[in-house]
Amino acid sequence: MNYPQQKPRGFFRRFFGGIGSIITFCRNTLLNIFFIFFLILILVAIGSSAPKPLPEKFALRVAPSGVLVDQRTYMDTASLLLKDENEESETLVRDVVEAINRAADDNRIDSIVLELGGLRGGGITKMSEIGQALQTFKAKGKHILAVNDGYSQDQYFLASYADEIYLHKMGEVQLTGFGRYITYYKTALEKLGVNVHVFRSGKYKDYVEPFLRDNMSDESREHNAQWLNALWAQYTKTVETQRKLPEGSLNQLINNLDSKLVEVKGNSAQLALNEKLVDKLVSRNEIDNLLIEKFGKSDEGNYYNAVGVHSYLAEAHLHKLPKADQVGLIVASGTIQDGHQQEGSIGSENFVEILRSVEEDESVKALVIRIDSGGGSAFASEIIRAEIEAIRKRNIPIYISMGSVAASGGYWMATAGDEIWATPTTITGSIGVFGAFPTLENSLQKIGLNTDGVSTTELGGALSIDRPLAPKMNSVIQSGVDHTYQSFIELVADARKKDVAQIHEIAQGHVWTGVKAKEIGLVDNLGTLNDVIAAAANKADLKDYSVKLITQKLSPKEEFIRKLVGEDAKGFIPKSLFKPLADLSLVQQELSPLLKPLLALQKMTDPQGIYASCLECVSP
Repeated sequence: MNYPQQKPRGFFRRFFGGIGSIITFCRNTLLNIFFIFFLILILVAIGSSAPKPLPEKFALRVAPSGVLVDQRTYMDTASLLLKDENEESETLVRDVVEAINRAADDNRIDSIVLELGGLRGGGITKMSEIGQALQTFKAKGKHILAVNDGYSQDQYFLASYADEIYLHKMGEVQLTGFGRYITYYKTALEKLGVNVHVFRSGKYKDYVEPFLRDNMSDESREHNAQWLNALWAQYTKTVETQRKLPEGSLNQLINNLDSKLVEVKGNSAQLALNEKLVDKLVSRNEIDNLLIEKFGKSDEGNYYNAVGVHSYLAEAHLHKLPKADQVGLIVASGTIQDGHQQEGSIGSENFVEILRSVEEDESVKALVIRIDSGGGSAFASEIIRAEIEAIRKRNIPIYISMGSVAASGGYWMATAGDEIWATPTTITGSIGVFGAFPTLENSLQKIGLNTDGVSTTELGGALSIDRPLAPKMNSVIQSGVDHTYQSFIELVADARKKDVAQIHEIAQGHVWTGVKAKEIGLVDNLGTLNDVIAAAANKADLKDYSVKLITQKLSPKEEFIRKLVGEDAKGFIPKSLFKPLADLSLVQQELSPLLKPLLALQKMTDPQGIYASCLECVSP
């Protein structure tokens, strides 16, 4: 057989073929380099995962960073790479509490140093849980110091638990009280030609007020003042008790701050010392020397001998084995939404999957659900509540622990528990329902756009955003909202063994503190998360048990990527490579206040457009 002779390759074919070969070679080489690079990262991560031996004697350094949370917000790979190595944006409350409680019984530790400069907030409820652990530590005859250049209101609350508070000579203690101010959009929306159609049940349900008014309604002002004053009373009582100050002294100081500053010629640090808010004014060198003198010098640099919370817990968990009997802990934090959501939000489908994993785990003898949510989708709340109720058929005690807030949809979920526990400063209640639907027909007319057409019924196309809302559809939606509200209060009445009329009287969207909620029968007991875990274990008659945190499972691919870009690996990756993404992130942060109303609407994913949610319902 004769084969056709190949034509000789021309110059251009040889030229471009050579370029292609070079590109292929470079691509394969780069892939191999990256593969080796990733292997090195894995080896480094594994090699450095073993905690270093801790000193024989040391101080526990408690330095919460960012915002105190019950559950960290999900971060994608890019966000993990952009994370500031020196400061976390969130601190888990239960990590801090566990470290302090362990330190109370650890003979190597006789002191805690509170370094609070990185704390950005988190609410009086979460800080009180840390405070309770600090009180337990002091009750063992141990000592607590607080050091900082200056103290914000939140930082000072935790500092007040210390035996000694040090303040920089040019610092200040910023006490102003609690306040709640809301931006109202009514006039702006009118100028833009946006019509927001609102449907609600409950005269205190003020989530939608910013779209309807330019100021706070009397009902909203009434109930917001109630819980704000109650929380501030708890703040002042705690600080005045810890610092042994006369009752009412904090309010007197704040209300006369201008004249008191004049008396000390504007020296805020001296005023704090005079008012016995702090014990000593120091420079940075003085406090560094004082700490080194008290605790000894660290082996690593010119620093006092201390171990941080993460390093301390790493050693504690190294040989920790789960017990045969376990109390399961599930954290429900964020807005309640339909479908699958990442951590930091509560997705109905994710949460159902987590709950069903408990049903399959024979080692879990009791379950605690920690709720830190102002609510969200009524439909998603019901899906989760029904699943919690289904688990109780296994005769597993299910106890609810309310965090800073467990209101509206958060309370809806809570009704399925055997017992509901809140902290004294928890924000709960807000038992009410609303619906919202914006239309843009006026906006479109302003730029010359009009909508017209035909439909087979009076409701055809009634929910189009470019048309006025049909009167009959207005009635349809309001009926759905009223029905959901009635279902809500009947659900609560059944769970709390009360008449529907009694629940309606304390519902209507009204917000209550944990103390008041216990008085009116919305919660059973007051206590911290650890108190609830102990109560659930006691109900299940568990003597020797461990706590099992039950979380949403990551895919193998995601776990692999997160390991690579975690704390051990990210130091190898030049941050400059991601500067454009970092700049974009900063722009998004600057724009976030302007986009707030749009972001709120974006989370409204309820299939029926009906929500049980509390506007910015967070504990100060």
